[in-house]
Amino acid sequence: MRERILDTADRLFYGQGIRAVGVDTVAAEIGISKRTLYNYFPSKDALIVAYLSRRLRPLPPSDLPPVEQILGNFERLERTFAQGVFRGCPFVNAVAELKEPAHAANRLALEFKEQRRLWFCDLLVRLKVKDADTLAMQLQILADGAIATALVRGEPEVAVTAAKAARVLLEAAGVKLPKPSKPHPEERPQGASRRVGNSQTAAHPSRRRAARGSSG
Repeated sequence: MRERILDTADRLFYGQGIRAVGVDTVAAEIGISKRTLYNYFPSKDALIVAYLSRRLRPLPPSDLPPVEQILGNFERLERTFAQGVFRGCPFVNAVAELKEPAHAANRLALEFKEQRRLWFCDLLVRLKVKDADTLAMQLQILADGAIATALVRGEPEVAVTAAKAARVLLEAAGVKLPKPSKPHPEERPQGASRRVGNSQTAAHPSRRRAARGSSG
C-alpha cells in the first residue's frame, strides 16, 4: 500500500503540482480513506518528502569513458524531454511551489543538485581537468538551463544545443573529445518536431513511469 500511495502521489504531484493536489485527491485516486493514507504518511508534508526522497537516486554506474558519460547526460535529458510527460525538474518545482525555505523539500532539492554536480566533478577529476569544481558547476548550470528551456519552449532538441556548449567547455579545459555522433535518419525524420507534452505519450502508464527518471 505504501508503494501504491507513493506511485499515485508521484504521478499527481509531478503532473498537476504539489499545491494543486491534496491528500483527499491522492486517497480517492487509490480508492482508500484519508485515515488509511495517514497510517502510512501522517501529513501531506511527510508525503511530499517521501515523494521527493524516492526520486533522489544516484545515476547508475557506467564503464563508459568519463567524457562519454558527461555528454551522455545531455543525451538522456533529450530523451526525457521527448517522452511527452516532462514537467520540469520535480525538485525545483517543489521549491518553487512550496515557497518555504525551512521545508525539507529545499534540503532534498539542494542534495539532488549537489549530487549531480559532484558526479560531474568526479568524472572531470578522472579526466585530469585543472579546475574540476568550476567546470562541474558550469556543466550543472547547462543541464539546468536545458531543463528550464525545454519546459518553456517545448523543444527536446535544446538538450542538443546544451551538449554542444558542454563540448566547447570541455575542449577549452583540454579534454580530448569523441566526434559527435549523427542520429540515424529513422530516429529523427526531417521536419519532425518532438514536442514536450504529447498527450498520447502522457496517457501511456509505462511511459509515465519512465518519466520518473532523474531529470534535473
